[in-house]
Amino acid sequence: MKRRDFIKSTVAAAVSLSPLSKLACSAPPTDEFIRLDALAQAELVRKGEVSARELVQAAIRRIETLNPQLNAVITKLFDRALEKAEGPLPEGPFAGVPYLLKDLVEYAGVRLTFGSVAFQNNISEVTPPLVAAEEKAGLIIMGKTNTPEFGLLPATESTLLGPARNPWNPEYSPGGSSGGAAVAVASGMLPMAQASDGGGSIRIPASNCGLFGLKVSRGRTMYIGRKGPGELSVFHCVSRSVRDSAALLRATNDPANGLPAPTPEAGSKPGALRIAMATLDMYGNKPHPECEKAVHESAKLCESLGHHVEEANLSFDGEQFVHHFLTLWSSIPAGIIAQITQATGSPPPAEAFEPWTWGLAELYKTRKPNAMQEALQFMAGLTRQVAAFHEKYDIFLTPVLASPPPKIGYLAPTVEFDELMKRVLSFVTFTPIANATGIPAMSVPLHWTGDGLPVGSHFSAKLGAEAKLLSLAFQLEEARPWVKKWAPLSAVKMM
Repeated sequence: MKRRDFIKSTVAAAVSLSPLSKLACSAPPTDEFIRLDALAQAELVRKGEVSARELVQAAIRRIETLNPQLNAVITKLFDRALEKAEGPLPEGPFAGVPYLLKDLVEYAGVRLTFGSVAFQNNISEVTPPLVAAEEKAGLIIMGKTNTPEFGLLPATESTLLGPARNPWNPEYSPGGSSGGAAVAVASGMLPMAQASDGGGSIRIPASNCGLFGLKVSRGRTMYIGRKGPGELSVFHCVSRSVRDSAALLRATNDPANGLPAPTPEAGSKPGALRIAMATLDMYGNKPHPECEKAVHESAKLCESLGHHVEEANLSFDGEQFVHHFLTLWSSIPAGIIAQITQATGSPPPAEAFEPWTWGLAELYKTRKPNAMQEALQFMAGLTRQVAAFHEKYDIFLTPVLASPPPKIGYLAPTVEFDELMKRVLSFVTFTPIANATGIPAMSVPLHWTGDGLPVGSHFSAKLGAEAKLLSLAFQLEEARPWVKKWAPLSAVKMM
């Protein structure tokens, strides 16, 4: 059997339980692996028909071809990746598969900028347990992806790194803060990339780039080496296939977290779910018509799959939520600036940070001395309310965002602070609740606008219920297989 024929047959078998099996497994002669998800690529390595080095080399070619236009990868570790590919591989589910880290996480001996001029020459000294678990799973780290300064914006346009561009239309933002990761995956540079989520930073770029993005429960995965205020942030990935995300979650699940098993058993169905649907945001405002349309289409799809959907919404004070969430959020840059001031004996110069970062730090200074305690108390009450809501409903369906992807520059960190705050708060009105309460949530790519831009649908569940979300995601993926869709600026279209 010829190698290409073997690849076709092997991949077809490897993804027989996934909508990927419905794709023709042919690929352009320049790259046999573009259309394959991470598990399918690893299967070829296990069968000995492809080497890890070949996968890495192919990913290098894709990155070098696409990155000049998209600016997704900002630190390249190609020589290091090739060296690892030639050595013994771990017996993990992703053995030999190329992978990218977000530039908010440490990796020993590698630059860690946090998207900030102040840290442009910073080198990590350690590798945190989460990254070690990802490498143990067999992933070969090829570099780091673009992110806004400290991950503080839902767009990826830092002064240091420049804007990451959406492969569906490079005039538009991929979102943030995991924008570089989403661009890399949506453009086909590789099938999966690390991402993190403190207010929607996995789900926002997943929605803007037509990917699957799961925000896991608080405490679900291995430790990254630091905790933020209120433990808002979690780390996982953005991927093209649901099964890649599920397999990575199994590999990085912290066995000491006390939560239920993170993923469903192979072939399991979620049963008839009780789904609450809402399109009004926390202020009672309607989203853009395309976002509202996406939710209604998703609700109809869920009903066709045997689930019960009814309109219902969480009732809480949206203005109070935003006030307290901003207390937690603004404490991040305020804390960073305070640490630098204490370490150096003087505050950093104005040019060290972007106007948005300085503005948030100044906002935190206006809070009362007990503001943090009040914020945590408010979020604890909301957490109890959300838990009660999910006693009645298995799933809560809403838009991911209040509008489709904005153009580059609309959410740039140099926009006047009050105006940028207004834009951010009107754009990100659904995702932060899951961070504040610790519950899992996912963006599923089920809708595209008339202009060809992706719009995700947002599904959340009770704490620890990733298995329920993933079971539903597998159903949705099978019914409406988004893996057939490729962006105009992607490896499939350009190589």
